[in-house]
Amino acid sequence: MKAAFNSWSDFFAMGGYAFYVWLAVGVTIATLALLAGHTLWQRRSLLAQVRRQQARERRIRAARQTNIKEA
Repeated sequence: MKAAFNSWSDFFAMGGYAFYVWLAVGVTIATLALLAGHTLWQRRSLLAQVRRQQARERRIRAARQTNIKEA
C-alpha cells in the first residue's frame, strides 16, 4: 500500500486544496457541535417543562384533596 502523502506538511497542504478541505472539515465539525448543543439544550428544556407540568398536577391534586376534606 502506497502512502497518499509523503509528509505531514503535504497532508496539511492537501495538494494545494488545503483551504477548501480544512474549511469543509471546520464547517462540518462546527455544524455537528451546534447540532449536539441544540439537542442538549432542547432536552434540558423539555425535561424542565415536564417537571413543571408534574408539579402543577401535584398541586392541583393536593388542592382537590383539601377541598374534599373541607366539604
